Amino acid sequence: MQRIMRKAMLGVVAVLFALSAADTKPTSATYVSNDDIRATVKRAPENGVADQQIRVADLGKYNVGVGVVHRSAKATQGAIEHDQLTEVYHILEGSGTLVTGGTLANPRRLAPTSKVVTELNGPSVGGSALEKGESRRVGPGDVVIIPPGVGHWFSAIDGSIDYLVVRVDGDKVLSPK
Repeated sequence: MQRIMRKAMLGVVAVLFALSAADTKPTSATYVSNDDIRATVKRAPENGVADQQIRVADLGKYNVGVGVVHRSAKATQGAIEHDQLTEVYHILEGSGTLVTGGTLANPRRLAPTSKVVTELNGPSVGGSALEKGESRRVGPGDVVIIPPGVGHWFSAIDGSIDYLVVRVDGDKVLSPK
C-alpha cells in the first residue's frame, strides 16, 4: 500500500508541476502526505460511497483539488459528468468496471448549493447510469483522465475501490482549502 501511495503522490506532483509550468510560477508547493491520504480513506464508510476533498490549491489561473474516493459494491453507484472540471483518477486499491462517455440515463442537474457542486466538482449533471459508454476494467496503479463533459460511473465494483482524484479546475469553481 505504501508503494502505491508513493506512486500516487508522485503522479500528483507531476500533474501539478506540468500545470504550473504553463502558468505563472507559484511561490510555494502544496503537499498532501501519505498520512493525510490514509486518514481520509479510513474516515470513509465501509459499505458506502465517500468523496472527500483533502486540499484545493490556488495556482494562479486555476485551482487543483486532491481528494480520495471510496466506493463499496454494496452502495448505489450513480453516473455524473462535470461541466468544467477535469478529473484524474489513480486507483489505489480494489478494482471494478469504469464506464466513460456515452449518454447519461435519467439526467438531472445537481443543485448549485449541493456539496458535490460547491466543494468537489463544480456544476454537474447526475444520472442513474451511462448508456453506450466505453467500459474498462480498472485496478491498482491504473490512471484515468476524465475531461469536462464526459460522463463516468462504476457499473461494477469488486468489493470496494479506493482512488486518489486530482481535479483540475481552470474556471476556479472550487474554493482553496
